[in-house]
Amino acid sequence: MPSDWAPAFTALPRSLFLPDLMWPYDMDSGTSTVVTKSDDPGKWYAYADANVPIITQWDDGAHDGSAPGRVFTSSSSMPSLVFSMLGDLDVRSTDRVLEVGTGTGWNAALLAHRAGADNVVSVELDASVATIARAALDRAGLPVRVVHGDGFLGCPDGAPYQRIVATCGLRSLPFAWVEQAAPGGVILVPWGTYYTFTEATARLVVADNGESASGPFTGPVNFMRMRAQRLPWPQHSAYVPAEGTGGADKTSTTISEAEFLDGGDFGIAGFAVGLRVRDCAHVADRKRDGRRPVWFYGLSDRSWAVAVFRDGQPRARVFQSGPRRLWDEVEDAYLWWQRQGKPEFTRFGLTLTAEGQQAWLDDQADSWPV
Repeated sequence: MPSDWAPAFTALPRSLFLPDLMWPYDMDSGTSTVVTKSDDPGKWYAYADANVPIITQWDDGAHDGSAPGRVFTSSSSMPSLVFSMLGDLDVRSTDRVLEVGTGTGWNAALLAHRAGADNVVSVELDASVATIARAALDRAGLPVRVVHGDGFLGCPDGAPYQRIVATCGLRSLPFAWVEQAAPGGVILVPWGTYYTFTEATARLVVADNGESASGPFTGPVNFMRMRAQRLPWPQHSAYVPAEGTGGADKTSTTISEAEFLDGGDFGIAGFAVGLRVRDCAHVADRKRDGRRPVWFYGLSDRSWAVAVFRDGQPRARVFQSGPRRLWDEVEDAYLWWQRQGKPEFTRFGLTLTAEGQQAWLDDQADSWPV
């Protein structure tokens, strides 16, 4: 935890902003635990103080009962991540701050402890989440303005902001945030591509002329996506014919399974490939009998590909079909990343202008659209 945020952490424990019924999430096993304060306060407080994410809503609020729902849709992030992002945001006592995604209200409270409640505006899409967070902030003596609305649009009547922070993952950034930020202001946002679940926090600084914001990624993170930018997952049957891969073009690759899947869904390799291959999602099937297919689906057409890795085989068979040769694009991107020395997250960066967003490696002058 950044030491200068320790007083805020002490004054505003996360327990002040958590509901009676909550679901701590185990990131290693991918499972959640049901914990109710009224039934077991000791266990509840132990989880509230633990460095774990806690689910506070399932299925956009349509879920009932204490059993976990289908998809978690609001949460309290693990404290180490909260304070890492606050350190990157570098809020000063006089800053106006816009938060996109209020959640439980804990992050807004920490911001208000530093900048003052009058200087913090938080926008939340879910009306019930906004109402609960607003009440928690009032109880804490920090009556932050919580707006029920679409954070993608920002909150223009509170601008200009010296700091804008998103607590949800985005794939496309709105230029409205640049327009509502002061020159030299910071926009901190978890960002990624649809290729992979991997995200990284982009720390963008607004140009003096207000026409762009640009900066490097600070490190990997994982957030729930902004609701409007969730990916309706491609249906396999809409791409691959019932008869299978027989009619597809056949090639092969010497890239190994271990190399290609290094780091899994949250590794740098997938993040780098996603930066270079637009409008593509992929999924690695479970390995069965030494065989693992990795599928690729075009999001702008019905192109598809699969690389079939087998234990002990020096080459993987590749099948691809459609207007795009998705595996060729993916392989080119992966080999490019290798040639660059397998750069980590912090060597990549993002630039946002009115025309769109561009990624870059080391030098903003050498960028490409994403």
